[in-house]
Amino acid sequence: MKKQSELKNLVEQTKKREKIKKERVDIKWIITIVIITFIISFGLSFVANSTIPNLSLVFGIIITLLFIFIGIIFDIIGVSVTSADEAVFHSMASRKVKGASTAVKLKKNADKTSSFCCDVIGDICGVISGAAGTTICAILVTKYHTDLLLTGLIITAIISSLTIGGKAIGKSFAINKSDIILYEFSKFISNFYH
Repeated sequence: MKKQSELKNLVEQTKKREKIKKERVDIKWIITIVIITFIISFGLSFVANSTIPNLSLVFGIIITLLFIFIGIIFDIIGVSVTSADEAVFHSMASRKVKGASTAVKLKKNADKTSSFCCDVIGDICGVISGAAGTTICAILVTKYHTDLLLTGLIITAIISSLTIGGKAIGKSFAINKSDIILYEFSKFISNFYH
C-alpha cells in the first residue's frame, strides 16, 4: 500500500515537472514565433506594398494567385507534418536516407512546424493576397470605372473562396499523402543545411 502511494506521488510530481517544463518551452516558442512573424511579415509587406501598387492588372492577378498558392502549399505541409507516421522516418533515418533525419526533427516538433507553416506563412500570405486584391480593385475602378463597393466585394469573395477552397482540398490531400509530403519537403530543406 505504501509503495503504491509513493509511486502515485512520484507520478504526480513528474507530471507537474513536465507541465512546468512544457509551459516554459511554450512561452519561449511564442516569443520566438512572434518575432519571426514580425520580421517575415514586415519584409514581405514592405516588398508587396512597394511593388504591387505599380503592377499592371495581369501581374497583380498573378501575384495574388501566387500568394494564395504559397499559403495553400504551406498549409498542406503543416497538416502533413501533424498526420505523418514518425516511425517510417526513424526507419529511413537508420538507413541514412536523405531528408529522413530532418523529417524526424520536424515530426518531433510537429506543433511548432505546423504553427509556422499554417499560421505564420498562411496568415502572411493571406494579408499580402488581400493587399494585392486591393490593388486589383483600384486598377479596375480607375481604368474601367467599375463600382468600387461591388468590385471590392467580388475580389474579396474570389480571394477568400480560392484560399479556403484550396486549403480544404489541400488538407485531405495532406492527410492521405502525409508521409510522402513530409519526406519530399524534408528532402528539399535538408539541401540548405546539411
